[in-house]
Amino acid sequence: QVQLAESGGGSVQAGGSLRLSCLVSGVSSSRYCMAWFRQAPGKEREGVAFINWDGNTRYSDSVKGRFAISEEHATKSLYLEMNTMKTEDTATYYCAADVGAWSCRGKEAFDYWGQGTQVTVSS
Repeated sequence: QVQLAESGGGSVQAGGSLRLSCLVSGVSSSRYCMAWFRQAPGKEREGVAFINWDGNTRYSDSVKGRFAISEEHATKSLYLEMNTMKTEDTATYYCAADVGAWSCRGKEAFDYWGQGTQVTVSS
């Protein structure tokens, strides 16, 4: 059974940095896409960073150049490094997994989700 557990959320001032972590367990497939999504109040959940089994990454335009997704196989962890943060980055951030995927696809393809961690950026 795949389980995802996020940590590292909190409050930061605009221009600051945060690092989110996601502990991943139960993924047995060698093919997958892992991603970070976020959802702000009153808005749809959006994908901001993706990484697939061969290391390819992709970012939404809103975070490109500021956020970096990475994974560490030894600790079965997924990370999201967030720099130069803006107030519009305020949201609940979710770790998600599309197990068995050859490439990263849309939100509907993700089977497993963490419980979310709150990130608040103040001006």
